[in-house]
Amino acid sequence: MEFGPLIKFYRTQKGITQKELAAGICSIPHLSKIENNSKDANEETISLLLERLEVSFEEMEEKEELIKILLKDFAEKINFYLREEIEGIYQKLQIMEHVIPFSAHMYTYELYKYRYLLFKGLLTEAEAQRDILQKQRKNFSQHESYLFRYYNAVFLILKGQYKKADAIFDELFVENNNESVNGEFLYHWTLVKSSLDQPGHAIHFGRQALQIFMNQHNFYRILHTLMVLGINYSRSCIYEEAQVCFNHLIRNAELLKEEGMLPQIYHNMGYLQDRMNNVKDALMYYEKSLSLQPIKNQDYCITLYAVGVIYYNLNITEKAKECFFLVKSLANEIMGVKKQILLSNFYLIYMESPDRAMKFLEVKVIPYLESAREHMDDLSRYYKLLSEHYNQNGKHMEALNYLSKIF
Repeated sequence: MEFGPLIKFYRTQKGITQKELAAGICSIPHLSKIENNSKDANEETISLLLERLEVSFEEMEEKEELIKILLKDFAEKINFYLREEIEGIYQKLQIMEHVIPFSAHMYTYELYKYRYLLFKGLLTEAEAQRDILQKQRKNFSQHESYLFRYYNAVFLILKGQYKKADAIFDELFVENNNESVNGEFLYHWTLVKSSLDQPGHAIHFGRQALQIFMNQHNFYRILHTLMVLGINYSRSCIYEEAQVCFNHLIRNAELLKEEGMLPQIYHNMGYLQDRMNNVKDALMYYEKSLSLQPIKNQDYCITLYAVGVIYYNLNITEKAKECFFLVKSLANEIMGVKKQILLSNFYLIYMESPDRAMKFLEVKVIPYLESAREHMDDLSRYYKLLSEHYNQNGKHMEALNYLSKIF
């Protein structure tokens, strides 16, 4: 505990002059040096000054120890994704916020505050906290510097800037191998690799994270990691492993009161079944997902679009049209579903005029998918459609151009 600045804080707060506080204890210049941390004082002098300020020396030392314990507990609860406990500890730390700047844990607290804001998804507040921390970066310990860079990578993930986040993870892994080999770090790197359409890397890091979480009995993070692994197993055509992941998720989401994950679990299981050509099962899981989602919701539109595509492929045209029209209608009220709007329009146009649909696909859909860096699975499908269309019309160079993009 830095008692000099703490004494100055309480003296100023209580409206006491240096002369009044120092009287009978030490000289005014001596007190001034103590307050500015330019002179060490013995324990007896510190105790007398704090006593006059009606602050207990022993109580301050106890608070220092309590801050240390709370911060350690806070980090553990974040890693175990225990929402209620995180809130409880954060409230306790906030009560002590006036003391923390005088402790040895000032920067650690500010870093954990940054992590808390990221955990809550409060990106504007998190960005402001990041800027505050950036100004103090030269004072960080090696561990605090590691945490700052790691949390910045988490911030970039939440902002959708996956390449920048990946670069930070790569640097940290090389520079701080011991610190970086933990479940949270590997889990977040798995998310990045998944978002960058690198399923092989995502599976590699995801398996490592899963093993660590299993050893820790970190049940919530096990679920989160299984979700990402299941998605990447599906993309990599490792269907048996993907089914194991999603079946485990379905069994345990309700047990851990993570019902909010079920719509996403059912959607991803539907996607898996569709890839395996189990169309009836795919529709069943997609319908389960829809039944658990509010209609005016981005995820609802994404799942509804997937249902429309299945009906289209089954030549159940009226049901397909119904889904695509509803996606278009809902999309006017929902942000973040431009892809589903464009593709719904494509199918609706295609059912009326295939030639006009191919023009729409080339001019509107593919440029958007390329600029949004969509997964190659989606792009390959539409490249192939255009290639076949041009081949049928004798435009072999154009056909070859789109076919070459697949490989």
